[in-house]
Amino acid sequence: MTVTIKDIARICQVSEGTVDRALNGRPGISEKTKTLILKAAKELNYTPNHLARGLAKGRSMTLGVILFDVRNPYFAQLMNAIEVKARELGYIVFPIFTHNTPEHERKALEYFKTRQVDGIIMFSVQFGHEFEEELTGLNIPIVTIGNRISGRWTYVGINERESMKDAVKYVVSQGYEQIIYVCPPLAYRGEVNLYTLEERLAGCREGLLEMGKKEPLVIMDSDYIHVISQMDLESQPKKAIVCPADIYALEVLSYFKKNKIRVPGQVGLMGFDDIDMLKYISPRLCSVRYPVSEIGITAVNCLLEEINGNLNKHLNVLLLQHQIVTGESL
Repeated sequence: MTVTIKDIARICQVSEGTVDRALNGRPGISEKTKTLILKAAKELNYTPNHLARGLAKGRSMTLGVILFDVRNPYFAQLMNAIEVKARELGYIVFPIFTHNTPEHERKALEYFKTRQVDGIIMFSVQFGHEFEEELTGLNIPIVTIGNRISGRWTYVGINERESMKDAVKYVVSQGYEQIIYVCPPLAYRGEVNLYTLEERLAGCREGLLEMGKKEPLVIMDSDYIHVISQMDLESQPKKAIVCPADIYALEVLSYFKKNKIRVPGQVGLMGFDDIDMLKYISPRLCSVRYPVSEIGITAVNCLLEEINGNLNKHLNVLLLQHQIVTGESL
């Protein structure tokens, strides 16, 4: 049978209010009584009924999460961090993956509204005034990650521009003169929210400019492997391929291995995100550590603060620290 606060109160011969104060660390009881109650709760395997507590406060104890695509290891890692932290705080998470489609995202928002989730964490594919008005009309606390929408919602991420600037400066410091930048989604500029990728490209250009190097050659073709296969990568100047996501860099590395193109002997390669699976790849890919788990945890904490009405609106941009991972591919 499920043990309740009422059961603990009866066994310890105290009021239910006293048990509640002990279990939640609130003042108003002696240390002796608190110790007695906590010992009884442990022996009885008491588990807090978060749902009942939430209903008493008019909450569903659920959170909605909107991400791009679970097939990308980055999003799988992010989703795991969000779910674990939310569960720790007594919340159930409903994830929806939009596959980079605005219509899917709109349906996800409608679904979360009908489910009466307490809050939403979203990596949006939409932008603009009309979309912002739609979000405001939901009357649901929202925290954004990845693609920023506007200052009207809390944003958790890294300084995307500075992180890529640091990345290309590191590439140049390793003796590479020409940067080939691979980013197929940029072909959809103006159609979907590409804040993260736009900032990374800007950082690439700024970093090269500051290092006195030429503009990068930007590949936006979906079949970027074919484009790369037509290039003379061994001719001067010395070339490195930079990707704003590890998934692109891993595809390039796979092509190079199949065609016996040495990395870094013939061409350099750098990714971005430092996803977990890189530890199994040889050569170890140079990348930028995107603190994905920390961002997921921070987003949950911020959302709960907002749900509880405690979030400081003057500090609605939280940027975590990135780090260059040197690897073996440059």
